[in-house]
Amino acid sequence: MSTTDKQGPSPSARRKARHYALQGLYQWKMSGNSVNIIEASFRAEYDMKNVDVAYFHEILHEVPARLDEVQAIIEPHLQGRSITELDPVTEALLRLSGYELKFRVDVPYKVVINEAVGLAKKFGATDSHKFVNGVLDRAALEVRALEVKAQNR
Repeated sequence: MSTTDKQGPSPSARRKARHYALQGLYQWKMSGNSVNIIEASFRAEYDMKNVDVAYFHEILHEVPARLDEVQAIIEPHLQGRSITELDPVTEALLRLSGYELKFRVDVPYKVVINEAVGLAKKFGATDSHKFVNGVLDRAALEVRALEVKAQNR
């Protein structure tokens, strides 16, 4: 077992997993294809050797499987809008991040937000990163209240 295996995936491998998962969730929304087809396509078309493939798989499959729970985390913080009213990139990104906030408590909430803001800057509309940041800040206050409180001491 190498040192990387003991420590888990590198931050850059996780970042790439989120990057591809965001694109996969976007494709799922836009094409209506199954996540199995989308995942197979990504694995065939992209070099996945520096990607946390297990994390990519988890996000791509679990966000659709837990869509109602994920949206329930995000929608109260959209200032009166429905998540489906957002542009597809922002919608996919908030779903991915909402999943991480709720179901991946091993990932610090600040990491979830920072990664989402970075992806919004890369793929989202102008200034969408500000909206994403605000929504996830508010969601984290609710979903990760103890962690946020501990960080703000």
